[in-house]
Amino acid sequence: MWLEILLTSVLGFAIYWFISRDKEETLPLEDGWWGPGTRPAGREDESIHPFKVETSDEEIHDLHQRIDKFRFTPPLEDSCFHYGFNSNYLKKVISYWRNEFDWKKQVEILNRYPHFKTKIEGLDIHFIHVKPPQLPAGRTPKPLLMVHGWPGSFYEFYKIIPLLTDPKNHGLSDEHVFEVICPSIPGYGFSEASSKKGFNSVATARIFYKLMLRLGFQEFYIQGGDWGALICTNMAQLVPSHVKGLHLNMALVLSNFSTLTLLLGRRFGRFLGYTERDVELLYPVKEKVFYSLMRESGYMHIQCTKPDTVGSALNDSPVGLAAYILEKFSTWTNTEFRYLEDGGLERKFSLDDLLTNVMLYWTTATIVSSQRFYKENLGQGWMTQKHERMKVYVPTGFSAFPSELMHTPEKWVRLKYPKLISYSYMARGGHFAAFEEPELLAQDIRKFLSVLERQ
Repeated sequence: MWLEILLTSVLGFAIYWFISRDKEETLPLEDGWWGPGTRPAGREDESIHPFKVETSDEEIHDLHQRIDKFRFTPPLEDSCFHYGFNSNYLKKVISYWRNEFDWKKQVEILNRYPHFKTKIEGLDIHFIHVKPPQLPAGRTPKPLLMVHGWPGSFYEFYKIIPLLTDPKNHGLSDEHVFEVICPSIPGYGFSEASSKKGFNSVATARIFYKLMLRLGFQEFYIQGGDWGALICTNMAQLVPSHVKGLHLNMALVLSNFSTLTLLLGRRFGRFLGYTERDVELLYPVKEKVFYSLMRESGYMHIQCTKPDTVGSALNDSPVGLAAYILEKFSTWTNTEFRYLEDGGLERKFSLDDLLTNVMLYWTTATIVSSQRFYKENLGQGWMTQKHERMKVYVPTGFSAFPSELMHTPEKWVRLKYPKLISYSYMARGGHFAAFEEPELLAQDIRKFLSVLERQ
């Protein structure tokens, strides 16, 4: 009898293991057309054209006129950034923007790297493509696609690019030399917005995969944070054989398991795979997770439901747009900055850099289309799309920046990315890693490549 029970149990476990074991699924590649009207007959033009960022006196004059009409609302006493962007500090930012910020100079800086456009699935896709100025003899650069998020842009990568493409002249070894491609997500900056509903991260991933093929790369590395992390994850799910390595500085990995362990982790963290650093970054969970996410996610509820409404206001007011965007660069960099009247913005960034990013939304009138990306990806609810329930089976590296909106322990990352080979607790930094801490992020990308190549 006991032998029968034992054999039945073993057989049952074997069947359960066989049925429930990980299956290396891939997303169907499919195809799409996101341009206006119906898809034209014939082959799509696959040519790649140089592109140059331009401005005009009329554009700058219109901006200044709108800034001059700003209506000031006094902040509450001692409110700092607890109510959003402090309007006393906003006056300083606006004064600088109106009287000192040199957009023509910033356009010259933007054009330091080569820009291009190409048509994919009916959309003009903008990207910068930076090749190494020099290479060690007999070496070829490693192609690296880097993808931004919201409310960022390709400009976030301007300071990290030379560390990756020209490491030797920036105090780093030339063991890893990269060729960097930074596209703009469709509907952001200079990439054309979709004319159709349903344009989500999977469609973006497919377009960026086609971009890499068009540039001649059959195999490549990818890196991202924010939406870029999801887009790169989808690329790895769509075409894992083409992705040699995936590096992330953010991961959307909340699951029933992570929620349960989060509630139990303070008492049983060691048994649940948490390190002391994980516990330090996650607890007390009420403050560091629940209250923090509630404070910082109001914008998401709006953009996941009715993005066009608030977008219409922001697209008409440069001051409103700046306040809406720059607030994120305060508390997403460090949540403690909400206790400062200036939001700590200039502790990590220059006003020139911050306003250049704002101008990439203002001059292209893309705030509405950028916000629609939330509705297309999250408007149907959490865990409703296939890719959210799929794991990723390409070698993965992860940078855990301590001031990210929510800390993601290695145990959680590994559940989604079973081939995680590099996980780093970063010394400092928050959500906009490449923009804020380019040296740290570059070093961790290089570390990931070194681990990968040793395998």
